[in-house]
Amino acid sequence: MNAQFPFDNTYSTLPSHFFHKQKPATVTKAELIACNFQLAKELEIKLPSSGLELIFSGQMIPDGADPLAQAYAGHQFGYYSPQLGDGRALLLGELNTKSGRYDIQLKGSGTTPYSRSGDGLSWLGPVLREYIVSEAMHHLGIPTTRSLAAVETGDKVLRETVLPGAILTRIAKSHIRVGTFQYFAYNKDMEALETLYKYTRERHYNETKSISEFLSCVINAQSDLVTDWLSVGFIHGVMNTDNCSISGETIDYGPCAFLDNYSPSKVFSSIDTHGRYAYSAQADVIVWNMAQLANALLPIVNNDEDILNEFKKLVHDMPNQIRSLWLKKFGKKIGISKTKPNDYKLISNFLNGLASRNEDFTISFRKLTEEPEYFKSVDPDWFKTWKNRISGEPDPISIMAKANPNLIPRNHQIELAITAALNSDFDLFHRLNKALKSPYEKTLEYSDLEAIPTEEEEVLKTFCGT
Repeated sequence: MNAQFPFDNTYSTLPSHFFHKQKPATVTKAELIACNFQLAKELEIKLPSSGLELIFSGQMIPDGADPLAQAYAGHQFGYYSPQLGDGRALLLGELNTKSGRYDIQLKGSGTTPYSRSGDGLSWLGPVLREYIVSEAMHHLGIPTTRSLAAVETGDKVLRETVLPGAILTRIAKSHIRVGTFQYFAYNKDMEALETLYKYTRERHYNETKSISEFLSCVINAQSDLVTDWLSVGFIHGVMNTDNCSISGETIDYGPCAFLDNYSPSKVFSSIDTHGRYAYSAQADVIVWNMAQLANALLPIVNNDEDILNEFKKLVHDMPNQIRSLWLKKFGKKIGISKTKPNDYKLISNFLNGLASRNEDFTISFRKLTEEPEYFKSVDPDWFKTWKNRISGEPDPISIMAKANPNLIPRNHQIELAITAALNSDFDLFHRLNKALKSPYEKTLEYSDLEAIPTEEEEVLKTFCGT
């Protein structure tokens, strides 16, 4: 049986300077590492019993696919880069399913006109990291791109050393970014910018009736997303505007990591030398990114004073919006169903206690859920205030259990899985993926994955892999 994908491509019908059409590079010997068969079923993809490694390495192009690399720009660490684009990825096409429209993209499939000096390839480590973390984020209930497959290419990739090559098949609501709008705005291509706006609004926010409503919807999605990240201790690591999806999904898991010991200023990314994208800085950065989107949309509104004021208000209101969402989500993490302004101090004091005692973020919130008496001994004043606050809650333990994961994709476990995979052992990779499908459940089978890293295992730096 041949593979059947429900392709219905629309991005490829846009003007030709939005993208460059080409086929994936040839690989030496494709071998399948993993295929997310449940996701394939949800996407109404019918897969053959053999040859998956050829499909997901780009050697066999499914009927209806129309491979292309998308053009975009973006601010990277605050500095504008006028042309970025898909330098190592190809959009195979769009899947039109009963549950919605999704992009299917090969990541690590060779050079494109946007590769600049890069090789367009990916080595095995970043592919496994993105597969593990993106799927974990999905099961945590956080909007994200998904991983459909991972394939080894049989080719070598040169980074600091020679490493095995791999390709990830990524699923997204779309790959339209803030940087896509910036690309046309900074090039002063008003016709293309208007076309992109109308296309994106129709695809993602078709209920909106004005450009201000459109911007508001994107801001709402991004505010919700980043406060979700904060609630599980996630650090994206490279929140450039080209890594900021208009659909509100987490995208581009390069140097991402999860907090072990709580520290608001924590940075893992090796390239974030000044802490621009530190854990607690992410709320401020998303406001900055949305201001860049507003700036990119300005040429469309043609100096309409009312719309300009609406844009300003939307961006200026974001910090309070984020603070309100943060309070709501962290309130649930300590058992409060409906927070009040004073709860901000209660939550902040809990986090300050974790920082001063150098305690693990995920384990501490889970301990509050399962062994709250622990905090009576280490912070009696906070514990007394907290007990009084939740006394009116009908079921605070249930609220906390749903808000505090038991398992996260811990940095050291990911590194152990990558190290093993470099020796052709994918058992830990598969075990992590299986365990992280049920992050809020506590099972004896995966209890070892809950543990904090030893001093030798602790990951201090993460890398993009490009």
